[in-house]
Amino acid sequence: MTYLGLDSTTGRASTDLAHIWQSIRDILTTPIGTRVMRRAYGSDVPELIDQPMNGVTRLRVMSASVAAIVRWEPRVSINAVSFQSDAEGAWSVSIDAERVDGARRATLPPLTIPLQRGRA
Repeated sequence: MTYLGLDSTTGRASTDLAHIWQSIRDILTTPIGTRVMRRAYGSDVPELIDQPMNGVTRLRVMSASVAAIVRWEPRVSINAVSFQSDAEGAWSVSIDAERVDGARRATLPPLTIPLQRGRA
């Protein structure tokens, strides 16, 4: 199945894999309650960004990511989600998923979504 959408950065047409990754990025970076006509859209990830960096927060970010993707992106099935923080304090989520909207399942290349810029 082919999807046609709009690339949020260039304004050009976006299809299939690029459209799926853009959708996931948008889901994870949109706070719940901020879309006027779709108040439930988004994830709890933006609310967790300012929480202390510890094991509990890491699990909450991964859980919020999976829950939001499962709810809002039916074209993929999540295999794994991991959470990273670099030396500057920038957070990101890496997603390993399969595409499930076609005639057969296809493993997607990994995606890493930055959630927060480093603190300088």
